Amino acid sequence: MIYRNWQGSKIPALGFGTYELNNDDTATMVNEAAKIGYRHFDTAQMYHNEEGVGRGLKASGLARDDYFLTTKVWFDKFQSGDLQTSVVESLRKLDLDHVDLLLLHWPTDEIPLDETIAALNEVKNLGMTRLIGISNFPTVLIDKAINLTDIPLTVNQVEYHPYISQAKVLENVRSHDMLLTAYCPIARGTVLNDPTLQEIGAKYGKSAVQVTLRWLMQQDGVMAIPKSGSPKNAAANFDIFDFELSDDDMAKIFTLANPEGRLIDPSFAPKWDDAA
Repeated sequence: MIYRNWQGSKIPALGFGTYELNNDDTATMVNEAAKIGYRHFDTAQMYHNEEGVGRGLKASGLARDDYFLTTKVWFDKFQSGDLQTSVVESLRKLDLDHVDLLLLHWPTDEIPLDETIAALNEVKNLGMTRLIGISNFPTVLIDKAINLTDIPLTVNQVEYHPYISQAKVLENVRSHDMLLTAYCPIARGTVLNDPTLQEIGAKYGKSAVQVTLRWLMQQDGVMAIPKSGSPKNAAANFDIFDFELSDDDMAKIFTLANPEGRLIDPSFAPKWDDAA
């Protein structure tokens, strides 16, 4: 396993994502993922499966200190009071007294960011989360959030895979001593049939998916949370720690990025010119 170190915290760089899994499937897959070796799990209020994550973690038998858990607050709970109450509800569903990382899921222009950041700080100070961060924040809002918070932000979680460049966001978070977590890291399976990734994979005896995840692992300060509803695929996604891509192969994968490569573009979210 590769870890990211952040101000004394040791975070497994490869996590297990749960987006679009229902509670029962989530419980099953989190337990299976724990057996495979995953120790970083990601959920969100909007996924409606926090209860399943909690059940899966309990079934795994893992001690609380042996895994890292992230959840995210949906933007309809960004008002002070609503945010804190929503985190209490998340912890009830997870059957835990704290999470390891709490993120603001999407930025919004409906609630002042200073109010939301203050509420996020309060949740941290109350011990409901060890670390705090943001998700889907563009560089202009990363800077604003950094200036508003009294507690360091750990992560910005964004869409990141070979078909989208996050060079600006990566440069920005690194300048703030933050990490980047890649969601949709295999571009919803699109990488499977990519000839460049297949060709690189053939040299290492690995699949295009494994090459993609390894590419992310070899980038400074980057983590990834691939989702799978199949124990077999989850195990294959985890089997990426026995090889290393060459500098040339890394560079070839970076060239796959294109302006039309983004997969997630929700109409509900405000738009910024340098959106993450």
